[in-house]
Amino acid sequence: MSWHAQLQLDYRLEAARTVARHSHSGPLRILQSLYPEGDAVCHNVLVHPPGGLVGGDTLDLRINGAGAAHGLITTPGATRFYRSNGELAVQHTHITLADQARLEWLPLEALCYNQCLAENQLTLALSPEAEFIGWDVTALGLPHAGQPFESGSFLQHIELPGVWLERGRIAAEDLRLMNSPLGLAGQRCLASIFFVTGSGLARERRQGSLEVAREVIAAHPLRHLAGASSPDAQVVVVRLLAPLVEPAMDLLRRLWAAWRQHFWGLPAPSPRIWST
Repeated sequence: MSWHAQLQLDYRLEAARTVARHSHSGPLRILQSLYPEGDAVCHNVLVHPPGGLVGGDTLDLRINGAGAAHGLITTPGATRFYRSNGELAVQHTHITLADQARLEWLPLEALCYNQCLAENQLTLALSPEAEFIGWDVTALGLPHAGQPFESGSFLQHIELPGVWLERGRIAAEDLRLMNSPLGLAGQRCLASIFFVTGSGLARERRQGSLEVAREVIAAHPLRHLAGASSPDAQVVVVRLLAPLVEPAMDLLRRLWAAWRQHFWGLPAPSPRIWST
């Protein structure tokens, strides 16, 4: 049986408090809103009770932020794309932010099991004064369990329409891509963190974010497998490779904390779910 699940999540600022309202069909849930930073920032945990997707499953997430609201979304564990019988498993995430809204999209990794056929798509629509921090982590196979990613494919799509598009398909059988120094170089975790705005960043703010990111990278064990760039005045991105999820996630969290301080002047208390 295939699951087709939808979630609508809306953030609004009400009496100086960011409030989350949501509705769903199928197995997608938002847990209780938490306020570890005070009323201005609403933390939520996105839960998919089945624990993973098989061929034919579709998850559709629609997230909206109204003016001056600030939401932070994470997950309690990996999004698991299991072995497919020939059908695609797809997750679509659509994020729309109004002027002055902020959103942080910080899910844990997408885990690609051997013989999965999967797509993970993120599309952003940002008003001119909206700002967004997000990351994406993909792990290929289960190296700790001796289950390599030897067959199947995974498509990653991240887009700010008309401005920035990251789209690539990883086919396990493409050994040149998987193992070449010009491909994944034998690494089995790939990740990125990105700051995106609805209009061009001021030069000083943009350049400062690159300098901050490069300082964090230079002090990390993955420094030779990570790089920061700005493909457009509205986008700053760090891309990295790692042998496993854990070092990649460690670097992403450090970059997230540095950018949160640089762009918004905010500390970065870890969501409670990350320590459970």
